[in-house]
Amino acid sequence: MDIINRVESKYILDNLTYKKLLKEITNYIEKDQYFSSTICNIYFDTTRNDLIIKSIEKPIFKEKVRLRSYNVPTLDDFVYLEIKNKYKKFSNKRRIKIKLGDYNKKNYENTQIMKEINYLFKYYNLKPAIFIAYDRNSYILKENNQFRITFDFNLRSRRKDLNLEFGDYGTKYFNDDKVIMEIKSLNSMPLWFTKIMSQLKIYPTSFSKYGSIYQKEKLEEVIL
Repeated sequence: MDIINRVESKYILDNLTYKKLLKEITNYIEKDQYFSSTICNIYFDTTRNDLIIKSIEKPIFKEKVRLRSYNVPTLDDFVYLEIKNKYKKFSNKRRIKIKLGDYNKKNYENTQIMKEINYLFKYYNLKPAIFIAYDRNSYILKENNQFRITFDFNLRSRRKDLNLEFGDYGTKYFNDDKVIMEIKSLNSMPLWFTKIMSQLKIYPTSFSKYGSIYQKEKLEEVIL
């Protein structure tokens, strides 16, 4: 069982800017314990997509429920069932670790977090809504391992085969090689990092992977 609290900010980089940034900060960072992985997610929602629609409206408080794995799992691999809440810029994630086979059989301990998750499933009548995957490289600062920088590539999704064990294929979101950078920290950014970001004209943006994919799908429906 994990409980994670932190401030998160996101940035969308083109490939050239990503390479320049990595070159500038390479002496300050190191690969974290799980440096390279493919993050696979099943997001749950109502049949009317109420959770993601509310999230897109940018309320002060919002929440998501998802099943996550690091790389494509087998039924014997561990996955994470999570509630992710966000209040303004502050993110809170509560999750349980469970074997995928046990999750599929609904065979899990009735912990406090599991009670919260079950409540949300019943209250909203949640169903698997979308599969989202991306390839991630993760770093931490040498001087502060609570300051984490992740770079996500090849954002993709699908609306069928909503099981993690079915693979990580999906339709790409970006038409080019955009990189999603996330800064995750309990503290403010170091001054040297802020200066580099300013020099490269890298500014935070509001970007939700699930929300952006949902909006793109709706736009494409209108065009068609």
